[in-house]
Amino acid sequence: MIYRSKAPLRIGLAGGGTDVSPYSDLYGGAILNATLSLYAHASIEPLEDNTIILQGLDRREEVRFEDGARLASLPIDGRLDLLKGVYNRIRKDYGWTAKGFRLSTFVDAPAGSGLGTSSTLVVAIIGAFVEMLRLPLGEYDMAHLAYDIERRELRMAGGKQDQYAATFGGVNYMEFYKDDKVIVNPLRVKQQHLFELENNLLLYYTATSRESAKIIEVQSRNVTDKKESSIEAMHQLKTQAQLMKEALLTGRIHQIGEILDFGFREKQKMAAGISNAFIDNIYEEAKKAGATGGKISGAGGGGFMTFYCPGVSKYGVIEILNRLGGHCQPYQFTGHGLTTWTM
Repeated sequence: MIYRSKAPLRIGLAGGGTDVSPYSDLYGGAILNATLSLYAHASIEPLEDNTIILQGLDRREEVRFEDGARLASLPIDGRLDLLKGVYNRIRKDYGWTAKGFRLSTFVDAPAGSGLGTSSTLVVAIIGAFVEMLRLPLGEYDMAHLAYDIERRELRMAGGKQDQYAATFGGVNYMEFYKDDKVIVNPLRVKQQHLFELENNLLLYYTATSRESAKIIEVQSRNVTDKKESSIEAMHQLKTQAQLMKEALLTGRIHQIGEILDFGFREKQKMAAGISNAFIDNIYEEAKKAGATGGKISGAGGGGFMTFYCPGVSKYGVIEILNRLGGHCQPYQFTGHGLTTWTM
C-alpha cells in the first residue's frame, strides 16, 4: 500500500511577520492568508527489507539507510533534514519502529519562494505518517507539531502562519500569542468576492530565491533590541490584517490594492533585506502598468510577489512583468487544507 498526502501552499495577504517571535509573544500577531492550488506532496511506501529511502523528487536528492531500523534517529546533516526531522519525531513520540519504507516528497514551487514551502512540506509529511499509523491528531495538533519540529528541533527560523495555513486551508484570519497560542478564524468570504480577488490578484515569480532565515533573524533581533521603527512597522502590519479582513468580508475588493500598498511600505521598515533595488523596480513597473498595490511573499528578498490589478489592468501588468525576467504563475484559491488517503 501507499500512503499519500498533500498540503496547499499559501499567500499571505496582510500582517506578514507579526507571527514571528518575539513580536507575537510580546504584542500578539495577526495575519490574513489564503491557500492556493499549489501543493507539497508526500508518499510513504512500506518496504519488505530494513532499508529507509528518503527522496526529495523536486530537489533530485536521495539518501538511503540500508539498516535504518537499527538507527535510534536519522542524522540531521543538511540532506533532506525536513524528512528526517519528521520521521525522528514520529518515532520518538509514538514508539514506531519501521521495518523499511520509502518516503518521497515533491513541492510545486521552489524553496525560498515565499509561499511557505518548507513548513507546508513538513505538514504534508506528518499527514502521510498520520494516514499510515492512524495517529489521533487534529488540525491544531498537526500544525503545532509541524511548528515544533521545524522551529525548535531543526532550529529553522520563521513564524507560525505557514503550518496552520497548510493544515486548515482556505482564507483565514489568524491570531498569534505567547506560549504558542494560535487561533485560526476561517473567513466566510462570499464566492463572488473570492472570484474577483482571484481574477485581479497576480502571482509573479521573480526568478530569484532568498534565504528567509537570515531576514527573519534580523527582524526578531530588532524586536529584542527594541528598535522602535521596526516594532511600529509590525504594529501597522497587524492593523493591515484587520483592514484586509474587513475589506474581504464586506466586499470592498477595490480597496485591496491600496491596503497591499500600505503593507508593502511598512514591511520594508521591519528589517534590512526585505526589499532591494531589484524588487523595488518590479514593484514600481507593475504600478505604472496599472497595479494599485502588491507585496513580497514570505520574508522578502526574492521569490514570489503579488499584485492587485483592478478592472482589466492585469493584462498590461502581465506584459510588463514578463519582460522583467520572471513569470506569472497560474493558481486558484483552494478551500481545503491537508488531505490524506491510502492506495
